[in-house]
Amino acid sequence: MRVYYDRDCDVNLIKDKKVAILGYGSQGHAHALNLRDSGAKNLVVALREGSPSQAKAEGEGLQVMGIAEAAAWCDLIMFTMPDELQAETYKKYV
Repeated sequence: MRVYYDRDCDVNLIKDKKVAILGYGSQGHAHALNLRDSGAKNLVVALREGSPSQAKAEGEGLQVMGIAEAAAWCDLIMFTMPDELQAETYKKYV
């Protein structure tokens, strides 16, 4: 088994990509802030309309978009919502 460390990663590969993080729970929150702090320049949090997480994400200084809008905009999508919602979200919006 090989263990990977920060030195094994080239963050420059993603810095200029348009990245959408779908969901802003424990995983989405951590990934979005980590990417932002690592220098990702074009990052949005994608949420369903009326999500209570919108205020939290915006309070952290992150841009928020609807899921369909973010899917059309981005180069890379990270699904961080609960597993049981992912298939339906993909079919409906992506």
